[in-house]
Amino acid sequence: MTGTPRDRARAQTMADITRIGRAHLAEQGAAALSLRAVARDLGVVSSAVYRYVRSRDELLTLLVVDAYNELGDAVDAALKEVPEDNFAEQFRTVGRAVRAWALREPARYALLFGSPVPGYAAPAEQTTIPGTRVIYALVGIYDRAWAAGAVALSASTNTPEKLAASLERIRAELGIDTPGEVITRGVFAWSALFGAVNFEVFGQYGPDTFDDPAELFEHHLDVLVESLRLR
Repeated sequence: MTGTPRDRARAQTMADITRIGRAHLAEQGAAALSLRAVARDLGVVSSAVYRYVRSRDELLTLLVVDAYNELGDAVDAALKEVPEDNFAEQFRTVGRAVRAWALREPARYALLFGSPVPGYAAPAEQTTIPGTRVIYALVGIYDRAWAAGAVALSASTNTPEKLAASLERIRAELGIDTPGEVITRGVFAWSALFGAVNFEVFGQYGPDTFDDPAELFEHHLDVLVESLRLR
């Protein structure tokens, strides 16, 4: 850790607040988070914590950004182990990394992808970039696959006017020229991937429906790779 002693002390305090906030999130849920409780476990008076985090909403934002970045780091690290030209396996790897992190950190996953916390709205200027890291990883796979000629297109497509306009805007925002058909498949795969993880993390399948949820998830990945038409 670099910087002045004051900078290092502040960084350590912020790390401690984040660590305690994570523990409280896992034990009590997002709606019950309290800066007073964090201060108590930190061993300081409440006013001391307010110098670092001014409100419960700031604490939630700190935890949201921390969780998004940890999830993004997990995905990035997993992708480094996959050959650059194996796009199907890259997609599967993203899915497995998301699932593994979600099952390991269910409370933090719920903070990101579960029910909204009453009275809290995540500030876009702080959460959009970390919150879209996995999405950009997926878009990168689709875009590289298209550029490499590893995506099969349908013989004919008929894109509704409003959807076509949305796809054109998405292409401009992302700086890609991937065809709309590939983008819409990617959106389907993205939503289905997180839907499958949500069902497992939040117990929507029921406790005894599937003997091996991991096998079910691998089947989901195979179906999604097929729907992406990655060669």
